[in-house]
Amino acid sequence: MSIDRPVLFVCLHGAAKSVLAAADFRRIAPGVLRTLLAEGVDLRGQAPRRVTRADVVAAARVVAFGCDLGEAVLPGTAVEQWTDVPAVSDDLPAARAVIRGHLERLVDECARARSGRP
Repeated sequence: MSIDRPVLFVCLHGAAKSVLAAADFRRIAPGVLRTLLAEGVDLRGQAPRRVTRADVVAAARVVAFGCDLGEAVLPGTAVEQWTDVPAVSDDLPAARAVIRGHLERLVDECARARSGRP
């Protein structure tokens, strides 16, 4: 997997999860962010919006929070589901902790892919 393309976080029913994941991804992956910024990809100021098929096709990785992306996903497209994240409105600290755990694994996978390590 190349990290030269964006990681897409999608939460159709609770946009707070996807915004939180994207923000934490940028926070814990400064090296990835610097690389993206150096290549002209600026993720700052992103806000929730409707996901399109073009978004999914352009993404290096698609992460959803237990939602079906419907027609935005072509058959055979891998969508990683993070269904264990509690609703942000129910328990923000728990949601952040679960998202952070997933993100640490994701950042590690991206770094290994970038370096060519298995």
